[in-house]
Order: sequence, then structure tokens, then C-alpha cells
Amino acid sequence: MVDTQETASRARTRQAIIDAAITVLGKNLSAPLSEVATAADVGRTTLHRYYPERSDLIKAIKAESVVRLQRATERARLHEGTGAEALRRLCEEYFELGNVLNFIFSEHQFLTEADWCEFGAAEDSFETLVERGHGDGSIDPDLPTSWLESVLWSQLYAAWSYAAESGESRHQVLRLTLRTLMGAIAPRP
Repeated sequence: MVDTQETASRARTRQAIIDAAITVLGKNLSAPLSEVATAADVGRTTLHRYYPERSDLIKAIKAESVVRLQRATERARLHEGTGAEALRRLCEEYFELGNVLNFIFSEHQFLTEADWCEFGAAEDSFETLVERGHGDGSIDPDLPTSWLESVLWSQLYAAWSYAAESGESRHQVLRLTLRTLMGAIAPRP
């Protein structure tokens, strides 16, 4: 019989390593695993017991990234309110992913096409919210879905780059990001 306390402890350790890896490697993809172990408050041998190779850890981070993107999309409640309101909530939720976004932006092949396919339901929801926004007048109907998706991701990239370079607070950077995004999608007078 497996001791549930031991299983829970292993799960916490595994999650601590993944969280630390997202933080450390999100800032510097080539950082040594010893930095990840230190940030996770585990020994390097413990880290290697869970993830024998760097590639194993990266694979776990990819899986965690997809889960976090899915959760953020769910929290955004894309089916509620106007299209613009839903897009605003989505931007806010994705912004909070922080270092997960750093991985996606810095290592442009970080999430493969197969990884994005796992995340694919969000694209359908995104298209639905844009169509709703076109219909309810909250999103400029001249702006196609694929363009708006690119605008969202580019604004998030700009936000995290600006935050890193400027030292502005996350709150201020999010405010600027939302102002820019909402202005970009607004229907023309």
C-alpha cells in the first residue's frame, strides 16, 4: 500500500521543482539546474531523481504551461459579457502567467504544434468571443480573429519585456497593456 502522505510529499516536491524551474528558466533558459534546485529548496540529487535529464524537466514545464494556459482561459469566462470584456479578462489572466509567458516568448519552439493542439479549445472560444464582439459592437468588425490573437500575444510580450526593462510595477504594466489592447480593438467612430 502506498503511503498517501509520502505521495503527497512527492507531489509537493515535484510541483516545487516545476514552479522553481518556470521562474529560473523563464528568466534564463540556459541557467544551470543547480539554480533550479536552490530555488526549489531541494538538493541537486533530488531534482535529478524527479527529472534525470534537463529535457525531462523541460517536458514537465511544457505540460504545466499547457495546464496553466487552460486554467487561465477558464478563469477568463470567455462566454460571459461582451466580446471586448471577455478579451480584457483573457488578457488579465494570461498576464498573470508571468514566467510561463517568458518561456513561450523566449523559446519560440517551446510549445510545439502538438502542445498548442492540446490547448486548441481556447482558440475556438477566442474565435467565438471575437465574433460576439463584432456582433455586439464592442470589437471593430474590420479586425479578423487571427489578427486580434496576434495583437493579444504581442501586447503580452511587450508587457513582460517592458516590465523587465523598466522596473515598472506589474500593476502599472497591466494597466498600460489593457489600455493599449482595448484601444486597439475598439470600433472606429
